[in-house]
Amino acid sequence: MVTWLRVACALLVICAVSLVMLPLQILCLRFDWKLRRYLPRYWHRIICYCLGIRVNVIGKVEQRRPLMLAVNHASWLDILVLSSIADVAFIAKAEVRDWPIFGLLAQWQKSVFVVREQKRKTGDQVSEIAERMADGEIMVLFPEGTTSDGNRLLEVKSSLFGAAAAALPKAPDAVVHVQPVAVAYTRVHGIAMGRYYRPLAAWPGDIELMPHLKGIFGCGAIDVDVCFGEAVDYRADTNRKEVSATVARRIRTMLASRLLGREIA
Repeated sequence: MVTWLRVACALLVICAVSLVMLPLQILCLRFDWKLRRYLPRYWHRIICYCLGIRVNVIGKVEQRRPLMLAVNHASWLDILVLSSIADVAFIAKAEVRDWPIFGLLAQWQKSVFVVREQKRKTGDQVSEIAERMADGEIMVLFPEGTTSDGNRLLEVKSSLFGAAAAALPKAPDAVVHVQPVAVAYTRVHGIAMGRYYRPLAAWPGDIELMPHLKGIFGCGAIDVDVCFGEAVDYRADTNRKEVSATVARRIRTMLASRLLGREIA
């Protein structure tokens, strides 16, 4: 009874806040006002609070621009968590646009949807990413290309860092900064999750969305650590595979450290 009452209250607050903020965000998108970059942060903070998601930030967002965040991807919760910390926009695969609920939210945050199978469209999208990074926006890339079980980093696809290379001609100092970020779901109701319970937060592709949403609402107390690592400078003579390997290594180290609860060299 208490759980359903809490869920009902959370939904009521989310609906009330959304009815106020989403129309304003749509208006900002229509006229491309810069306010569109900042509104989602406040909306996502409220949503995280309503869902009982407690965010612990280690480190800080790189201050230099242009900036791309390379982040491990375990769940749709990653979007809420990252957006509650910084004013970011996401690079997403085209299928996300058609997802229920999250497809609309991604559009309202002006995500860039990449159609990887169509080279011409991909080129246009990469150019858009480059222009927005040059304009000071922080773009988030999930270099695994899919979600994991939250216990590890999957193989990082170096090709996805092409957007960083495309932004170089528009970068003031001919440098794009790629910052590795690890998102680790660590506790539920204050108790260490462990590998067995981490699927409460993680959302691998074979789990249906609505049951997972129901589980998150019912849980009501999840702790997540977000670690910002040392940025890698991407220059014209930079080897993309080396950048990819460096970023992957740093994400794996930070992720393992938070999940195990101790520093890993």
